[in-house]
Amino acid sequence: MVAVEEPVVHDQVFHEPNGRDCRLVGDILARVGDKWSMLVVMTLLDAPLHFNELKRAIRGVSQQMLSRNLRALERDGLLTRTVHVGVPVRVEYALSDLGRSLAGPVQALGAWAVEARPAIEASRAAFDRELDKI
Repeated sequence: MVAVEEPVVHDQVFHEPNGRDCRLVGDILARVGDKWSMLVVMTLLDAPLHFNELKRAIRGVSQQMLSRNLRALERDGLLTRTVHVGVPVRVEYALSDLGRSLAGPVQALGAWAVEARPAIEASRAAFDRELDKI
């Protein structure tokens, strides 16, 4: 079994598990932790892209899912949407300053996930073995 250290919360955001701050953090993490949203943010780190460029860069995302995620990220202020008038009309998506500030935490979470993956997989396997005994 892998030893797990208790998280240290310096600013006491989670002092009240059912409090407003905790729910707000959960709401935001649900948005940025979504599979497609995270990929959109990481893809837009290098440069602004048009919708079809984003769709090609993010394998497996449907047009509807990409549209939904772009709208949600724009609503949350994490990206900007610029319409270029012409024939055809082109829409460009770019990370806002707030969206760029998300890159570091997302990369840190990704690094943690890669490092923790073996322990998580071992834990899942042990859990599943125990369930099989029941």
